[in-house]
Amino acid sequence: MYEFHTNKPWYFEMQYKNAKAFVIPFIEKHFKVGENIHVLEVGCAEGGVLKAFLDKGCTGVGVELEDGRLQLAETFLADELAAGTVVLINKNIYDPTFETAFRNKFDLIVLKDVIEHIPNQEKIIQEFKKFLKPGGNIFFGFPPWQMPFGGHQQLCKSFLSKVPYFHLLPMGIYKRILSYFNEHVPAFVEIKETGISTTRFERIVKETGYEIKRNTYFLLNPIYKYKFGLNPIEQFGFLKAIPPIRDFFTTCVYYLIALKEN
Repeated sequence: MYEFHTNKPWYFEMQYKNAKAFVIPFIEKHFKVGENIHVLEVGCAEGGVLKAFLDKGCTGVGVELEDGRLQLAETFLADELAAGTVVLINKNIYDPTFETAFRNKFDLIVLKDVIEHIPNQEKIIQEFKKFLKPGGNIFFGFPPWQMPFGGHQQLCKSFLSKVPYFHLLPMGIYKRILSYFNEHVPAFVEIKETGISTTRFERIVKETGYEIKRNTYFLLNPIYKYKFGLNPIEQFGFLKAIPPIRDFFTTCVYYLIALKEN
């Protein structure tokens, strides 16, 4: 496992810098991020991504199910909490009280490296309609399932952390390999079960009544600049034009979607 996965201050700073340098500029090619923009981040973790939006003058709500990570966010965002520019919540957005509190409240919903961990993605993308203001947008950034490390095997504690594509093996073989090397099998099986391709994501967007406002496929994920010192590279045109194979060579995708206008 790489150090940045366990060094939480470093991880927070990395996510902050990536959001500031790449995520927000991607969004701002469609609409301005700043004052009077209310942001919901689903799966905010330690708050690094949300911090970048708050620094632009937005107000925000961060939702995180892992209590330990939310406690770290409370530490890292202590000044913003004291100023009242952010609220951090340990709650499932399907909770009826969440809808009561935040229905039609947000100009922007952000999911950075989150949608690939959520089961029944059709349901949650449909659910987001309840929280968007008219004209609101949703940002998704995620690694396509078929990409070299789409199984998040970089989190493995054994040499498997360096083995690309082995998450694409049949489930039975995959589980046996993980077990043999004493990895936490349920966690990686869950990722295998929820991993999402760009083709499937785009189908869900269409079927749930949204449209894609912007999208970018990356050969080299922008976050690699902070993880490995590698500058981002957008996917080559001929590859991104071939859905059956593009995900095998695309390490990250950014999408901005909105409800389809009548």
